[in-house]
Amino acid sequence: MAGVTRHVLDNGLTVLLKEQHSAPVISWWVLYRIGSRNEPTGKTGVSHWVEHMMFKGTEQFPGGDLDRQISREGGNWNAQTSMDYTAYYETMPADRIDLGLRLEADRMVNALFDPEEVESERTVIISERQGSENSPLFWLGEEVRAAAFRVHGYHHEIIGDETDLRTMSRDDLYGHYKRHYMPNNAIAVAVGDFKTSDMLKRVNQLYGTLPSGEKVDLFVRPEPEQKGERRVMVERTGNTQFLEIAYRVPPATHDDWFKLAILNSVLTGPSGMGGGGIDNKTSRLYKSLVETELTADIDGGLLPSIDPYLYDFVATVRDGRTLEEVEAAFDTQIERVLNEPISQRELDKARKQARALFAYSTERVTAQAFWLAFAENFESHTWFENYLARLEAVTIDDVQTVAQQYLRPSNRTVGWFVPVATENGEMVEEEME
Repeated sequence: MAGVTRHVLDNGLTVLLKEQHSAPVISWWVLYRIGSRNEPTGKTGVSHWVEHMMFKGTEQFPGGDLDRQISREGGNWNAQTSMDYTAYYETMPADRIDLGLRLEADRMVNALFDPEEVESERTVIISERQGSENSPLFWLGEEVRAAAFRVHGYHHEIIGDETDLRTMSRDDLYGHYKRHYMPNNAIAVAVGDFKTSDMLKRVNQLYGTLPSGEKVDLFVRPEPEQKGERRVMVERTGNTQFLEIAYRVPPATHDDWFKLAILNSVLTGPSGMGGGGIDNKTSRLYKSLVETELTADIDGGLLPSIDPYLYDFVATVRDGRTLEEVEAAFDTQIERVLNEPISQRELDKARKQARALFAYSTERVTAQAFWLAFAENFESHTWFENYLARLEAVTIDDVQTVAQQYLRPSNRTVGWFVPVATENGEMVEEEME
């Protein structure tokens, strides 16, 4: 991606700017280097809760007026909390973006965290978690992650454990905000219709005088090496069986991550750049599990992450078939990729799919700004710029090598969701995401 310039303000704020004059629109992102991976037991879910509180406003920008102000100027805004970051953005007409710049600068230091708002939002977030619990895949995914990570913060869900959501205080939230929401722990990105020198000057005016704060010491505990296959079983009311198999894999900064991305494209279809626009009906696992009517669906996912994470497969078992049958068929395909090189045709298709998915996922300024901030958070914005080139460099031998290294039984966690009857002996429908 040509034209990205990187700047660091005196207070430590990293700023990435990319002019794109195809439409009179600008997307402005502020990403904080704090996510659920940095939360200790007792404070799980604090980053996500703080994200909610940031929409409650400041004295300059009262919460009730923010939506109206953004909408009145023809823009949209939102936020997201992930394992590795929390990010906020505004995408607006180019001549109205100053509202977004001023808003984010103000709530970086002046968010109110009103005690009554904190308690109100506690109810909202607990309800959000309980709503997720209507899905069997939530329960299964939570158990698989908890088994795969015994020590590292990837152990828990981003939304947090309900016991922590009930006990955390306003001081816990505000302390988290004051420790982590500061320029030297943030990445700001603008993509769109502006002149770089003008944008940098305005960013310096609004953000350059903000206090950098103390050096941020993120809470992170390295996960010990896995010493054998782990298995979990979830038994809850429902009608459908699910199989989840998750292998421990390296972070996105490792060359093997790109080799695994090609492997994933062969096995289940491409992932890793936001999804959308590419189906997986020609993938190996779709043909062997779905077309044979063992499963109704099969998905694989490889998420770019700061620390080693998971290469995850989830299968929906068809009525009349068993988890044992599906797992055996899955293992047959894994053995095949361990013992036989993929074909040149499969490699070429994977590269083509990657290029298409990259195009779908990055055509808008909002997505481009996000990916620049996202990549800068764990390595450098150049990770995003070089994404396709690194995939193109993967060879057939590379794919088999990483399959043999990571897709071993001793390196995985297997989860079964087994539906059980209610007290009256009936099976019930589960709401699925």
